[in-house]
Amino acid sequence: MSAHILDGKAAAAALRAQVREASEALHSAHAIRAALAVVLIGDDPASQIYVRNKLRETKAAGMLSLEFRLPAQASQAQILDCVARLSADDCVDGVLVQMPLPPHVDASAVLAAIDPAKDVDGLTEASAGRLAQGRPGLRPCTPWGCVMLAKQAWAQLAGLHCVVLGRSILVGRPAAQLFLAQDCTVTLAHSRSRDLPDLCRQADILIAAVGRPEMVRGDWIKPGAIVLDVGINRVEKDGKAVLLGDVAFAEASLRAGWITPVPGGVGPMTIACLLANTLTAACARRNWPLPAWLAKL
Repeated sequence: MSAHILDGKAAAAALRAQVREASEALHSAHAIRAALAVVLIGDDPASQIYVRNKLRETKAAGMLSLEFRLPAQASQAQILDCVARLSADDCVDGVLVQMPLPPHVDASAVLAAIDPAKDVDGLTEASAGRLAQGRPGLRPCTPWGCVMLAKQAWAQLAGLHCVVLGRSILVGRPAAQLFLAQDCTVTLAHSRSRDLPDLCRQADILIAAVGRPEMVRGDWIKPGAIVLDVGINRVEKDGKAVLLGDVAFAEASLRAGWITPVPGGVGPMTIACLLANTLTAACARRNWPLPAWLAKL
């Protein structure tokens, strides 16, 4: 068999179009545009690309895009002051601090400085607590995108066994909570888990988020499963720099029912979900009703 491709680019484009339509409607009704502020510390090349893409898509969605750059040697106090000022600014609806941060910066302290109502990355303790309790809130973008892509394969996920490889606060842990909220049976696996291949073979939905290129081999895949590859690994192959996922795509495609490519799978959904979160935050802060389609996501 050959797996169906879950096209993240197409899904993200559709979501961005909905966000733009809602953004323009809000602007027409209230003369206000939702505003996203992105804080970038240092000059990491990958982070600069991510931020540039986020800012571009924010503008394309009819929102205000604000960028704040600090040098890599910026002190913890300077960074916290910047984040605190943006959190207190009534003109800003969403605050995102681009990860990773320089080694001397305490990331947890920076996240704690973000107003939970503006936490469009869904990473503060308040957001994590709401997610764990099954309460409405701003969800981490990448795992939220995974749920949307999985629903493109099977509209009803209830009862399916979801195995999540990786337990990071960015993807693994919130992904487990989000699929649990879909009434899946969830296994959260990690580097200390025993017999990972056998665990993966039990998965109706397999999410790979470990940061190891092509770690998941084809014979780890249950025939017909949904495979969501979150990994983006830059490696040199045949003398060229290429992007590889955490899943051996060619092998896995022979067994999976649906699979995301790298690039073009989960990645594009991350920014689209960020825009949806910014729209949600803008409406919530002003007690405006959410668009019906957004409330159902």
